[in-house]
Formats: sequence, C-alpha cells, structure tokens
Amino acid sequence: MREARGVGAHRAGFAGVVGSLLLLSAALSGCRLASGSDDDTRETAPAPTRASGYGVVFLGIDECSSFGRESFTEVPCTSERAAARVVARHDGKVGPPCPATTDFVLHISEQKPSADEDGDGAVPQGYACMRNLEAPHPGDPGGGGGPRTIVGDCVHSAGAGEVRETSCDSEGEKAPEYKVTAAVEKRSGCPASTELYVELGGPMPVGCARPLPPGGS
Repeated sequence: MREARGVGAHRAGFAGVVGSLLLLSAALSGCRLASGSDDDTRETAPAPTRASGYGVVFLGIDECSSFGRESFTEVPCTSERAAARVVARHDGKVGPPCPATTDFVLHISEQKPSADEDGDGAVPQGYACMRNLEAPHPGDPGGGGGPRTIVGDCVHSAGAGEVRETSCDSEGEKAPEYKVTAAVEKRSGCPASTELYVELGGPMPVGCARPLPPGGS
C-alpha cells in the first residue's frame, strides 16, 4: 500500500489566499452644550446603534465577500458584487479546520484601525471559510478543489509522498488517478480495494483511496 498526504487546490490544510482587509469606519458620538435660562444644561447625543448583519463583524458568519481573493471586501449578500458567503470564522493563524464543503479560505490580516466592529481598536488576524453563492463549488466531493480532501474527492500524484486534488470528471488540469472512498480512524478500517492511504486530518484521519481507470469513474 502507498501512503500520501492529501492537499487541496493549493496547499495542505488551510489553503487560501491572503486578503486585504476593508477597514470599516465608525461615527463617534459626542456632546453639545445648550444654554438654559440660568443654568447650563448638558445634552448628550444618543449613542449610535450598531446595526445587525452586514458590518457588525468583519466577514462574520453568514456575511458575504466580493469577488476576488487577492483583494476583497465585505459586501451585503444581496449586492450584485457578492460572490461567497462565510460558513465559519476563526481568529488566529491556526485553528479548527473549515467545514468539509468549504470552497476556499480568506485569510484576514491583523489591523488596528481607530474604530472597528467591537470598539477595541483592533481587528484580529484570522480566517474565513467561504462557500460560493453560485456553482461551481470546488469544495464539494469530486469538485477538484477546496482547502480539504474529503470522501468522494479524486487525486493525482504530485511528487514523492504527496497527492493533489483534481476533478473527478476529468475536466481538471490533471487526470484523476485515485478516488477517496472512505475516511477511517485506522488503516485497518479501509476496504480491500484500497491502494492508497491519504492523510486527511480530523477525527477520521485516514482516507482510503482506490485506483481509477483512465478517464476517471
């Protein structure tokens, strides 16, 4: 049996594109002094109300990003510029894996603007797991992309001890050579047809892959 490390459309684990952060501006509440008859009366303007949904947290869950992965912004999901929706959002460089059918990952650089979503003057470094609003969905099983290799995906050899995802329908740049048919805890749980073990990560880290005939299947 052969063993290989599974990688997504770009790199293993969290493949993604470093995005530039749209800094959200915020209005500052203030006070004004009004004159009374004998006493000065201080009248405080009401604090601005933070709207729900778009803009509360930069690329929070269920919010949308514009087209592009090198440069992107947060936009309302109803906008014609909306391209993908956030299905999971995490702070830090490393954290939980994205959901299995994530199409791509946007990495968010740490910023320290004068005002931000929670008022502490900083937007932490993190990453957003994205799902395209419309097809194609490369993160779906057999789709040929996404940051994770999952059951139903096809792979091709990409060097010593490494495989890379490709579309199962043979429309990718590389023809599929193996298909991941199961994810198990240990190799002993793989079916007899397994000829390649693919490292998937997660609670079921072993991917059982069988060879495909030319043209895929």
